[in-house]
Amino acid sequence: MPLPQPLPDVASLDLLKSVAELGSIRQASLLHNISQPAASTRLRSLERALGLQLLERQSGGSRLTDEGAAIVQWSEVLLDAMRTLISGTTALRHGSETHLRLAASMTVAEYLIPSWLNRLRTLDPTISVSLVMGNSEDVVEIVRRHRAALGFIEGQRAPKDLSSRVVGHDDLVVIVAPAHKWARTAAVTAKELAVTPLVLRESGSGTREVLEASLQQLGLQVTTLVELGSTTAIKSAVQSGDGPAVVSRLAATNEVEEGKLVVVPIEGLELGRRIRAVWSKSVPLPPTARALLTLVARTPRSGVLPQ
Repeated sequence: MPLPQPLPDVASLDLLKSVAELGSIRQASLLHNISQPAASTRLRSLERALGLQLLERQSGGSRLTDEGAAIVQWSEVLLDAMRTLISGTTALRHGSETHLRLAASMTVAEYLIPSWLNRLRTLDPTISVSLVMGNSEDVVEIVRRHRAALGFIEGQRAPKDLSSRVVGHDDLVVIVAPAHKWARTAAVTAKELAVTPLVLRESGSGTREVLEASLQQLGLQVTTLVELGSTTAIKSAVQSGDGPAVVSRLAATNEVEEGKLVVVPIEGLELGRRIRAVWSKSVPLPPTARALLTLVARTPRSGVLPQ
């Protein structure tokens, strides 16, 4: 059955969504790389097509009407479907291309991706790669929006709306500066760890997720000294004497071997985590991504147990 006319313009619906998120037609126009007058014209055309007032235009910005908010909510499925359509047709059209877009959590990007890509390029030297780094939540969102064909995350749970495969395991360790009192302790308990202010990654990171979940199983919570956005910054803070931290064993190996950090054993607390590859359920993996996924699943690495 044909759709009723006139149909709302998908690009205009996407623009309206941006106005809702940014609170300003000007900011939305910058995001969509069009002029503000062009954005205003497009939104007025959308209002005429739908026969509704969608925005209340004010000197300090624009606010959605109740009708506008409803339209934005209903259009979410359409916009997501359109992104899938565009990404899928691009993948089918350029399936043989050798450029691979990846996203990876900080730990995976810093300590695992380089060796994986070196091995991938031995198979095909023409492959080029673009890599975006973030915490595990960031990576999941990047893959959801089809801005990367393949992502790598850490944590305990797989996102249900994405395909995923466990490609290895990593464990977390408590690190302190050599001068810290724990450096001379045989082990600390989970309770001691929980009540001690820690240098932590931000919420959304795989490391933070595993630590909080493991402590919660014992009825404990983390105590935050400071939150930092990268493992490198955390290691520097710990070396400076700010306090203990929990990081990937992979990330701490070099500093521990050089005597700059000390790993402190923990009693009664399991801090293992899975490393997962994630990708869209609706868009076929390009050949380069499939090749990397196969290679990663077969690559042993110190500190990581391959599947």
